[in-house]
Amino acid sequence: MPVSYIKGMPEAPDLEVIKDYLNANLKDAPVESCRVLRPTVVRSLAAEVTGDLPGRSFLDAQRRGKFLTLRFSGGRSLVINPMLTGALQHCPESERVQKKTCVVLGLGGGMELRYLDGRQMGKVYYIRNGEDGSGGEAQDEQVPQYTSLGPDVLSGIAFEDFQARLKKFNGEIKGVLTRGAFISGIGNAYSDEILFAAGISPFKKCRALKPEELRTLHIQCRQVLEEAIETLRSRMGSDIHKKVRDFLKVHNKGGQPCPKCGGNITQLNSNQRITSYCRHCQPGLLVRN
Repeated sequence: MPVSYIKGMPEAPDLEVIKDYLNANLKDAPVESCRVLRPTVVRSLAAEVTGDLPGRSFLDAQRRGKFLTLRFSGGRSLVINPMLTGALQHCPESERVQKKTCVVLGLGGGMELRYLDGRQMGKVYYIRNGEDGSGGEAQDEQVPQYTSLGPDVLSGIAFEDFQARLKKFNGEIKGVLTRGAFISGIGNAYSDEILFAAGISPFKKCRALKPEELRTLHIQCRQVLEEAIETLRSRMGSDIHKKVRDFLKVHNKGGQPCPKCGGNITQLNSNQRITSYCRHCQPGLLVRN
């Protein structure tokens, strides 16, 4: 089956696989150079990244919600918020530099790690992480939205906590699922997949969810993403800059047969966001105030 790539925000499954790839392939890699080709995406909070990062080595990658943090020796980190169009590319330095390349790290051995962002919507923050032993404070709080994130969707949040957190929000369940202050790591694509698996309309109000729907939603939030991670591990390979989404069941599949009932999948486009669902399997009214 040919791999199909489409645009879309990197979400927890994508970033989890990218994180594991970087940890497996970049451990202790030296940063020999750093070039910023699109300064609008970079925020150097610790020091000027092009002069301060070379000479350090890669320690590991960590994920928090839809943020990816790359830790380097000497107490420095790159915190990446890819937003809608950001991506990381690991490739030989001889590979053509795409126009959407924003930052290039030379890692020795003829390899580079590049941050790509065609619309320059994402941000890369160079910060002190408080791990260099100098007593300097970590700068995490200076990264917008980073410290206000709710529990990660894959962290094993208990149902009681999930339920209690949801009570703080109003509005349609799809919109709440994608809010990092509730639980972090879910975006537009996987919210569609989770709600389809749970049999819940994306337009149903949070506070109208029945107890059994809440329990099913809690289970599917994690199960759908874990299954996606396994698929991505086998499909993505070293092409970590490409988003594999063709295996999703409903998202961006408007007009195609529902994999459960065979009816047509409905797709709506509003505010530059696609919502895909099955009217039969996810019954409910579309209400707009």
